[in-house]
Amino acid sequence: MSKRVHVVAAVIRNAKQQILLALRPSDKHMGGLWEFPGGKCEAGESPQQALARELDEELGIVMAAAQPLIQVRHNYPDVHVLLDVYEVLDFHGEAYGAEGQEVRWVATSALPEYQFPAANRTIVSAAQLPQKYFITPEGVSVEQLYSGAEQALAAGCELLQLRAAHLPKLEYQALARRLQALCAGRAHLMLKGELAWLAELPEAGWHLTAQQLHEFSGQQRPIASGRWLAASCHDAQELALAAALEVDFVTLSPVLPTQTHPHAEPLGWDMAQALLRQFNAPVFLLGGLTEQELAQARAVGGQGVAAIRGFWPQRL
Repeated sequence: MSKRVHVVAAVIRNAKQQILLALRPSDKHMGGLWEFPGGKCEAGESPQQALARELDEELGIVMAAAQPLIQVRHNYPDVHVLLDVYEVLDFHGEAYGAEGQEVRWVATSALPEYQFPAANRTIVSAAQLPQKYFITPEGVSVEQLYSGAEQALAAGCELLQLRAAHLPKLEYQALARRLQALCAGRAHLMLKGELAWLAELPEAGWHLTAQQLHEFSGQQRPIASGRWLAASCHDAQELALAAALEVDFVTLSPVLPTQTHPHAEPLGWDMAQALLRQFNAPVFLLGGLTEQELAQARAVGGQGVAAIRGFWPQRL
């Protein structure tokens, strides 16, 4: 029978927004792989207490502030791991390998270049993603979409989905190319539509509809790893389909009543939290939410909030 282990890990950023990684010693389990610092919870410790102790012992730093980032469950052949991951917002001291391990500050964009234990791969996605996912509105003109995207980027948008099913294919593709150039070096652009367009827009990520998720049931991931793949989910079945397809993140909706889907039964916060506990990738909560609900979305285990009306900088 495989043993069960409760582990904590930290995504620690410095003033340059680099993230601290530690190299596992070659004589330990999964030695030679990089990991996010942390360790096992001891009897009677809360996850935050365990994390504070581990960061002191491993890195010689004092954790001053942290918030939950993601919870991951992973089954290795010999051990079942529950991994509570925190984002360390403030710490005191100069981090170093206090146990003789190599530590390294790396750019967030460079994380995919490192080899991690399987349970850490979801943390890589969560560490790279922002807390807000901007989604463009339907029914507005191409120029309104472009100018709205310009305003959103100027306001700090880091993840933008071009959701414009009302546009003809050629207009959508032309706008996608313009937005890709606009987002370069500033934000990740996610596209939505026919997967036949993938090769024509190789720089962008792709956000699958719930219908596409069902169509891909039992198949392999449609785009290579290293290129963002997301999906729209509304229940446990669709979350399971997304997990099987190895998507990088999802939206889960509707959490609250929405103007765009007034007849859809909202999940509510309790059901959203229960569904998140069954899923091992970052989740943006969607549906009737704004930045005001961001703290609550994080508290129930979400990566953050996705929104159309709640984030779009133009009046709708």
